[in-house]
Amino acid sequence: MTTPDDLFPGFTTQDIATDAGVCLRVRSGGQGRPLLLVHGHPQTHAIWHKVAPALAERFTLVLADLRGYGDSSKPAGDADHANYSKRTMARDLLRAMQALGHARFDVLAHDRGARVAHRLAMDHPQAVHRLVLLDVAPTLAMYARTGEAFARAYWHWFFLIQPAPLPERLIEADPAAYVREVMGRRSAGLAPFDPRALAEYQRTLALPGTAHGICEDYRASAGIDLVHDRAAGRRLAAPLLALWGAEGVVHRCFEPLALWREVADDVRGGPLPCGHYIAEEAPEALLAEALPFLAQP
Repeated sequence: MTTPDDLFPGFTTQDIATDAGVCLRVRSGGQGRPLLLVHGHPQTHAIWHKVAPALAERFTLVLADLRGYGDSSKPAGDADHANYSKRTMARDLLRAMQALGHARFDVLAHDRGARVAHRLAMDHPQAVHRLVLLDVAPTLAMYARTGEAFARAYWHWFFLIQPAPLPERLIEADPAAYVREVMGRRSAGLAPFDPRALAEYQRTLALPGTAHGICEDYRASAGIDLVHDRAAGRRLAAPLLALWGAEGVVHRCFEPLALWREVADDVRGGPLPCGHYIAEEAPEALLAEALPFLAQP
């Protein structure tokens, strides 16, 4: 079983080898300049189903499941969690795009996917044309500025990084409940989510290895990713549109534009009238901001 085809009519699905023993599940469709779409936690590429039709009129879309998520491969973690570093996950995406014939492309990414996209644009500036990042501030800045309000709201950041196998066992005891609790506790509850998409998030979290992959993603962000961020040595060059939910935690606890301007040269953006899950809560507002930005040469 894969993501219901009626969420993405006319799109094709394939698995693309990106690393030793690792394949990404990728869905493609549309026409025009290539645009890579990357999801966050605890979701899959299904998050884009409300905006994909409009985007596909102008772009060749590539929707990927990150390693450890969805129907992509779920390799075991290693001692320093490098198998799930954003550098490694970004290389997956680059190789998938190259395999599809896209040497240079735009990126629209949410949450965990936005952190991978940030690293992709840092490590491979020749590949990324424009970047839209949803409901994140830079990882290093968020950890450095963590306070009580953020820690309480983003409890999962600190739960998922606990040593294996504790968080994996707790998630695997009831994956569907984990999805409902994590997503349903946000500002909009579960109302914005199409039942087919929600069922997909629950199905894929129950697959063997997904809980471990998700935990390794977060463990990497609290360790090796911070090492990479501190050693960046240069600024993000790609034009960046940062958007976040006015009802969300990032808006309440941080100043996203100011934080992105500390690490990037060309930054614009602002809050949208929604919470964390922008593409599903406020698809029209997202398109109104993202399309003019992505349409620029």
